[in-house]
Amino acid sequence: MDLFEYQARDLFEANSIPVLKAKVATTPAQARDAAQEIGGKVVVKAQVKIGGRGKAGGVKLAEDGDDAYVKAEAILGMDIKGHIVKKVMIAAAAPIESEYYLAILLDRSNRSFLVMASVAGGMDIEEVAHKTPEKLAKVHIDPNEGMGQEKALEIIRKGGFGSDVEKQVADILVTLWKTFQSSDATLIEINPLVKTVDGRVIALDGKVTLDDNATFRHPEFEALIDHEAADPLEALAKERDLNYVKLQGEVGVIGNGAGLVMSTLDVVAYAGEKFGGVKPANFLDIGGGASAQVMADGLSIILGDKDVKSVFVNVFGGITSCDAVANGIIQALEILGDRASKPIVVRLDGNNVIEGRAILNKANHPLIQQVDSMDGAAARAAELAAK
Repeated sequence: MDLFEYQARDLFEANSIPVLKAKVATTPAQARDAAQEIGGKVVVKAQVKIGGRGKAGGVKLAEDGDDAYVKAEAILGMDIKGHIVKKVMIAAAAPIESEYYLAILLDRSNRSFLVMASVAGGMDIEEVAHKTPEKLAKVHIDPNEGMGQEKALEIIRKGGFGSDVEKQVADILVTLWKTFQSSDATLIEINPLVKTVDGRVIALDGKVTLDDNATFRHPEFEALIDHEAADPLEALAKERDLNYVKLQGEVGVIGNGAGLVMSTLDVVAYAGEKFGGVKPANFLDIGGGASAQVMADGLSIILGDKDVKSVFVNVFGGITSCDAVANGIIQALEILGDRASKPIVVRLDGNNVIEGRAILNKANHPLIQQVDSMDGAAARAAELAAK
């Protein structure tokens, strides 16, 4: 779950990472009031979960409350790369002397955590790594050892930070590590971390991604969810404990097991090239227990997607046998009734496959077409979607 900047700022403040005063506004009048309360110059910042706000005109300096009203009026409702601005953050302006970069992220490929630190803040970190790699320190942290003050100072010095700020930045990095752990984050980034003209080091902008899998440990995550932006089908799938991700395609996909579903997405995309670029419409893993209700829930979510033109059910029978899956499909269609109206291509293989196919043949449901091979079924589903 990605946080808005203001949510990241609040997380920083709650964990004693230095930040500036700020308030959130949804109207120009609220922006004016917030600016007057903060006092002095303020920055009006669009709150969208996408980069490039400044270049798009979504970050503006305001001299006072009245100016903040004008700037907020211009930013609210703006479309930034497909994201409509519905909130702005009004933050105190800072007299900046230097800009830095700090980040901690989960490095899945190395099964560890990665800390990055640079004196070239305010820029895309990819650009820094490409053009001036000597300005970017990248240090892996052993999860069993963690990071204390000594390790933080080592990283900061490796990043080329001056002796005038290294103690402050190291303190912030240690606190950032504790925040990263306690909040079950997969990414925490401060860009820029700034040194002001009076020598203070402050987090001026933050990006945070929290691990959805840790929600059971964090009931407070619920308040951070942007329900307006959430895909309604993904929200419904979450309610029914289904692993579903909406994609931009026409073939609905159901499978049992994440690996099988990922492979199914690939074969559908490949097959779809022959039919005008048809693509998979979703990722949906129903897991091992493909009961009638689970299958009905999965089918109802996929069939509720207006973009779906056909459905590909790809199941390899293991713990749950193919005959149980076949019965589940038939019962699911009975449960759905008229809500099921799109062609469904079924490929069964594995445990009790002969019995499973026989059950579907006997049912002779008008929506179901069986294809024995995975590639053949993907091609048929793509063809039906194209029609």
